[in-house]
Amino acid sequence: MIDTTALPVRPSTEAELTELIGVELGPTEWYEMTQDRVDAFADATDDHQWIHVDVDRAAASPLGGTIAHGLFSLSLGPSLSSQLVSFEGFAHGLNYGYNKVRFPAPVPVGSRVRMRVTVVAAEQVAGGVQVTTTQVVELEGSDKPVLVAESLARVVAAS
Repeated sequence: MIDTTALPVRPSTEAELTELIGVELGPTEWYEMTQDRVDAFADATDDHQWIHVDVDRAAASPLGGTIAHGLFSLSLGPSLSSQLVSFEGFAHGLNYGYNKVRFPAPVPVGSRVRMRVTVVAAEQVAGGVQVTTTQVVELEGSDKPVLVAESLARVVAAS
C-alpha cells in the first residue's frame, strides 16, 4: 500500500498509481504571485496586456490591480504538482497535455495560491501508463478556485 501521508507521494508501479485513483493530495505550500514574476512571465511569452503589467492602469480598473496571466497559473502545474506526486520511480515521465482547463477567477498580484491534485485515472497505453489528474489551484482567502485543469502525464516503468 502506498503511503499518501508523506508528500510527495512516490508511486513506482502501475498498481501503485491505481491505488491513488480518487485520492486528493495536498495542498502544496503557498506560492506568492508577485509583480516581478508576472512581468517575467509577460517577457517570456511576449504577452504584455495592460491588466498584467500596467500597475497604474490596472489599479483604476474594476479588478483594482494587476492580475496574473491565466497561462501563468497553468504553467505552475508541473512545479506545484511535483510537491504532491513524484514519478521519479519510473524510467521517465512526460507531460502529455490537458483535456480541459478553466480559469474561474483571477489571481491578483500580491496574493498567494496553492494546489491540490486528485488522480482520476491510470490507464495502460502503448509504452507505459497514462495518468489523468485534476489540478485545482486555490487562492488564499477565496472559496472559488482560480484554476481547474485535467492534466495528462505518461510514465514508463523502470526496467
